[in-house]
Amino acid sequence: MIPLLLVLLLALVLFGAGFALKALWWLAVIVLVAWALGFVFRSAGAGGGRGRWYRW
Repeated sequence: MIPLLLVLLLALVLFGAGFALKALWWLAVIVLVAWALGFVFRSAGAGGGRGRWYRW
């Protein structure tokens, strides 16, 4: 009974890790798109591309 519970627990942990990694990949893609759009709008905006679109 204990080995079965351990296998089920391992499957649950691996499923959760896989879901978290997939969610992190989607988050990384969204951040990359936001960064690319900011870069494009900064370059095409007023100030000849000298302005910053972020505060840091």
